Amino acid sequence: MRRVRESNSGPGTPDIRSAGRYLWWLITSQRRRITAGALYGSAWMVCLALPPYLLSRAIDDGLEQRQWPILVGWVGALLGVGVLDAWLSIMRHRTMTRVRMDAAFRSVQVVVRQATRLGGTLQRRVTAGEVVTVGFRDVGVIAQTLTIMGPGVGAVLAYVVVAALLLTVSPLLAAVVLLGVPLLAVAVGPLLGRLQGVESTYRDQQGRLAARFTDIVGGLRVLNGVGGKEVYAERYRRGSRTLRAQGYRVGAVTSWIQALGVGLPALFLGAVVWLAARMAAQGAITVGELVAVYGYTAVLVVPVSSLIESGDDLSRGLVAARRVVRFLAMEPDSLGGDGTSDPPARPAALRDPASGVEVTPGRLTALVSARPAESATVVDRLGRFAESAATWGEIRLDEIDLTQVRRRILVADNEADLFAGPLHEVISAPRDRDDEAIARGLHAAMAQDIVRALPDGLDSPVDAQGRTLSGGQRQRIRLARALLADPEILLAVEPTSAVDAHTEAAVAARLHMARSGRTTVVTSTSPLLLDRADTVRFLVDGRVADSGSHRELLARQPDYRLLVSRGTTDGDGVRAGHGEHGRDGVRDEDLEDRDRAGEGPAPMGREALR
Repeated sequence: MRRVRESNSGPGTPDIRSAGRYLWWLITSQRRRITAGALYGSAWMVCLALPPYLLSRAIDDGLEQRQWPILVGWVGALLGVGVLDAWLSIMRHRTMTRVRMDAAFRSVQVVVRQATRLGGTLQRRVTAGEVVTVGFRDVGVIAQTLTIMGPGVGAVLAYVVVAALLLTVSPLLAAVVLLGVPLLAVAVGPLLGRLQGVESTYRDQQGRLAARFTDIVGGLRVLNGVGGKEVYAERYRRGSRTLRAQGYRVGAVTSWIQALGVGLPALFLGAVVWLAARMAAQGAITVGELVAVYGYTAVLVVPVSSLIESGDDLSRGLVAARRVVRFLAMEPDSLGGDGTSDPPARPAALRDPASGVEVTPGRLTALVSARPAESATVVDRLGRFAESAATWGEIRLDEIDLTQVRRRILVADNEADLFAGPLHEVISAPRDRDDEAIARGLHAAMAQDIVRALPDGLDSPVDAQGRTLSGGQRQRIRLARALLADPEILLAVEPTSAVDAHTEAAVAARLHMARSGRTTVVTSTSPLLLDRADTVRFLVDGRVADSGSHRELLARQPDYRLLVSRGTTDGDGVRAGHGEHGRDGVRDEDLEDRDRAGEGPAPMGREALR
């Protein structure tokens, strides 16, 4: 139960004042585990120093004196220490693995939470490749850095213990060790500073190159169509060569650090052993003490190498943490203030003073403009995706808590992302919907044929952005997802712009039925959709020029009639050659006939939708 509570408690609030403080926050977030890892690591390294001492006692007290019981006793103690050290090593590794995984998942959580908080600001501030680099590679480096707490602390303690043991053998040898180890660290120090510089540059270039690769993959169809694939591929190759050269510089510094991390302790070991051998030849120390000195110095290779590696990991971790902190410090674009007020308790009108648009609760309102961007801008203001003085009831939108605005007002546009996964998850997330509700949403969006065409129906995988679907299919899937979300207020931008006339007529009828009694706004110039609207707002230069039903505006607004009919209306304001129901004269009865013939909604349930 404790683990469950920890996993559901959230990552906490990170300290983003600096890279070092962020790493310290990760450490303090799991104090007990870090402390346990440090204790295991310290005990493990201290136990490494005990076998040389036990071996020296076995030689001097047992082997040289031919005291076999004493020799067996010391050998038994040596075996016991070996078993204990093996257990400590296992526990140290397990604990530090948990430390690393906790740090990784905690960092991923705060990065994802920040990405969600930034919302639409994210794409304008950070490329997709940069987010991937921060969320995976940098997080992995940071997690690896935290593992230095175990061997790092243990290395310092082992160094002190070995120096104390050497002091009992020879003050001269102890002085050499006490002075030599810090000199090793000083020799590697400048390289660690150099590594931070080249590693930081390498990470930045890596993020930019990843972003370029993401752009190429996402726009491959367009690049093929305009013949620009080779141009962008050559740019990517140039960037890759630059990154490779920078990677060589990082590798050069890293190789020197690693070489010195192994080579310097080995040279130091040789120097200490040579000095101890001379002292043994002169009779200053015994043979057993010579063996112990060799063992102590050999053991020192482990903590010294660990300290150097820890410095390397810390340098990389600070670079990665700096990038994560920079990402976490971003603020979303201001939308007119940080509102804290509650929204209206009951359905209320939305008003946009800049355009004069008023959305009546429980009605289907259509916005029509010769420039679609103008009506889309009105939707952005009503959905609080742009600064405005828009009101909801008697309250300004920017004074209402944004979370509640997002929960009750949904803006659905044709650029909304489609995430990869099974189709039923794509259209029903974030709330699970039963098969009957999904069937109704697909029916309203005229998307049953999409499900039937897929090999596994609703369980068929959908690529990111719906790349395996056509433009009209993606539009209907987005509409089905918006309808399944069932918001109090739905603001849909051009929901039928990419479908054919028959599908558009069906969507118009079913959208009106599915949203009956719910507040809905659509932007469109399609007479099939406008004829279903309760109220149409005709915008000219971004402001409401006239309002009424579709037929009323056709009768009294020549500009509106010309816009929505494209010059093909008869004298009664109805499109010539299409009857009173629009482009294909589709009636609700016709739709029901098609449903019964197999063109309408499939029977309820996932199996029937396959």
